[in-house]
Amino acid sequence: MASKRMLARRRPDGSGLRLAILVALFGMVMTLGGCALHFADNGGNLPSRDKTIYVARFANLTRVQGINDQFMQYVKDAISSRGRLVVVDDPSSADLLLTGEVVFAGAAATTFNGAYEPLIYQNTITIAATLTDRRTKKILWHSDGISNTAQAPAVAQAIVPTAPQFLQQNLRGPDLLHMTDMQVAATQGAFANQRMMQEVAAELYADMTWGL
Repeated sequence: MASKRMLARRRPDGSGLRLAILVALFGMVMTLGGCALHFADNGGNLPSRDKTIYVARFANLTRVQGINDQFMQYVKDAISSRGRLVVVDDPSSADLLLTGEVVFAGAAATTFNGAYEPLIYQNTITIAATLTDRRTKKILWHSDGISNTAQAPAVAQAIVPTAPQFLQQNLRGPDLLHMTDMQVAATQGAFANQRMMQEVAAELYADMTWGL
């Protein structure tokens, strides 16, 4: 499920460069655990002297309570896992400052059965963020909107148990036989949100470090 760009970017003519960079970034080295990802290059937008970053609490412009705090944790994990920057808890000790806001978060039914009952929902999140040199107050990077979507089946019949996305979960095909539609919708919605925010956090990091 590919993430998509919304709204204007500071460098609207950089889409080709961005694609090439993201392709290169996904030439990654898998750790022995098979889950953690380490990228070979962290981009050239960051001044070489900057080693630490403070992630300020993102504002929440949506009606989804707490989604800003959830997303911030994914951002911190994305930054820490790359090894280029150290996330610090004290802004006065940071070289860089990352601020942002969750602009939009929502879910809409996209697939229905014959009785017009939802089978699949599409979850969407949109983030705006700014990277600033804390000492000089210079803005190094800004994005008005990084967006991603993820599909969340609402009933067991809408799930393909052999699909890679389903196999990433702790559930297996036979488990679905013992779950109500409400339980299916809850578990699949939570997993879709997790995957969606992880991908947005990874894109935010890639764009921020490359200055796209």
